[in-house]
Amino acid sequence: MAIRKIEHVGVMVKDMDASLAFYQQVVGMELIRRITVPAGGLELAFLGFPGAEETQVELIQGYPKALPEEGKVHHIAFTVDDIEEEWNRLKQLNVSFQDEEITTLPVGRYFFVHGPDGEWIEFFEPKK
Repeated sequence: MAIRKIEHVGVMVKDMDASLAFYQQVVGMELIRRITVPAGGLELAFLGFPGAEETQVELIQGYPKALPEEGKVHHIAFTVDDIEEEWNRLKQLNVSFQDEEITTLPVGRYFFVHGPDGEWIEFFEPKK
């Protein structure tokens, strides 16, 4: 197993611009990257703290489910060295997969599984 660290926490938001302003002005984070995912119409913003090039928070706008009043943490992500190796390891452990295949984005590759209470867990291999 080659899980190295928590990659980021994904937070569902209603208004990306308002959330970006909050996380930048109030929390003190910096915008690392903002992208649109063509399939699904999602908008993603990756934020980190000054001096750190790593993403710690991912803001996600565009999921159709309504957010509860207190907001919604969508997932927790872990950095892995080899995404295929993790995929195969988890398949052998009979884990419940959210995804049918590994997804590739400009920033890396990932897939989601379900935790024991239905929480979404992402395994992410950054682009090298």
